[in-house]
Amino acid sequence: MAPPMSPFRLCRITRGGLLRGLLGLLLVVSIGSSGALFAANQSITGVKKEEGGFDGDAPTAILMEASTGSILFEKNADEMRAPSSMMKLMTAEVVFHAVREGQVKLTDEYRISENAWRRGGAPSGTSTMFAAINSKVSVDDLLHGAIIPSGNDACIALAEGIAGNEKIFASDFMTKRARELGLVKSTFGNANGLPDPGNKMTVRELAMLARHIILDYPEFYKLFGEKEFTWNKIRQQNRNPLLNSLDGADGLKTGYTKEGGYGMVGSAVQNGIRLIVVVNGLEDPEDRANEAKKMLEWGYRNFEWRNLFAAQQPLGYARVFGGESRSVALTSPEPVKVMVQKNGNEKLIARVIYKGPVRAPIQAGQPIGVVRIWRGANVAVEQPLYAAESVATGSTVRRAIDGASELVIGMFRAGVEKL
Repeated sequence: MAPPMSPFRLCRITRGGLLRGLLGLLLVVSIGSSGALFAANQSITGVKKEEGGFDGDAPTAILMEASTGSILFEKNADEMRAPSSMMKLMTAEVVFHAVREGQVKLTDEYRISENAWRRGGAPSGTSTMFAAINSKVSVDDLLHGAIIPSGNDACIALAEGIAGNEKIFASDFMTKRARELGLVKSTFGNANGLPDPGNKMTVRELAMLARHIILDYPEFYKLFGEKEFTWNKIRQQNRNPLLNSLDGADGLKTGYTKEGGYGMVGSAVQNGIRLIVVVNGLEDPEDRANEAKKMLEWGYRNFEWRNLFAAQQPLGYARVFGGESRSVALTSPEPVKVMVQKNGNEKLIARVIYKGPVRAPIQAGQPIGVVRIWRGANVAVEQPLYAAESVATGSTVRRAIDGASELVIGMFRAGVEKL
């Protein structure tokens, strides 16, 4: 039984270059300020200032909507730079993960070694929580010290307590965890972001890391919004200037080294929308604060949610192998939506991607693939798709026909790949 026509023009494509058997449906969706569909060709990153685009001074920058990971603006977002103390987000994530996995307890105590005290404590002249040499400090207090006053001694103590020494923590624990999270470029030479040739991250991967922390560790994320921390009778203010200058700001980290310049990872919530901003490479702390705030305000002023597809609306049809039906409709239980410019026209490309054909029997609600939506070269949204109905196993004849068909298609693909 042939599937009904979609309201969108669909083109079946084979993604053989990625994975044999991975199939897709291509949907071209253009959205105007009225919500009507029409042709347009303008990406957010290419919009000029006079047309509502963002004009910033940061050498590298990115603005992301948190719930979907949609990129609203980027500039040199994949350029590797020294992340300075913003790299402490990776150290914190490793500890958050270890606590969640039961490998570390918040009540565990780690000793402040001479190395941690001398390189990151009071004698270092760098940001510190002022932990006393040879004292024992709980993991919970060390996290407070690493996040709020950006204590380098706290980061070194956490690294030594978990891995034995800071180098092993950076090369093994941080790198391994970063790759698990999809941070494929980031490299780490230490746990605190102090100058080291091994410390390199992009603003894109810093934004991805911040989004992960916000969404996956709400119980720990609140630490980034605490405005002060007292240790060893010394009270220190949170170094994030957004906390006192922007409504809804509640995180995350600033950073500075001579090599990397001034940078910041920030986040705020306004009208139920959370945005994440990352800037790096600026020349002074005031520029850093102004740039981050200006970009967030631009995002809130110029963007809004727009539904592309309704909940349970068929976005495409996956080919079925050996079933009573030759195809199954793919839907999302939630609306598929994306952040768009309020007064702009932009072209979005949506691809329904699945590994197929899908072998029967298929249960209604079974995960089949994803819909991936591009804004220019950037993936704006990726959302899982599920079978809209059940498909029972077909007759012996049907399975034989499908088997013969797949054999022929496989031989054809193999021949094409040899060309």
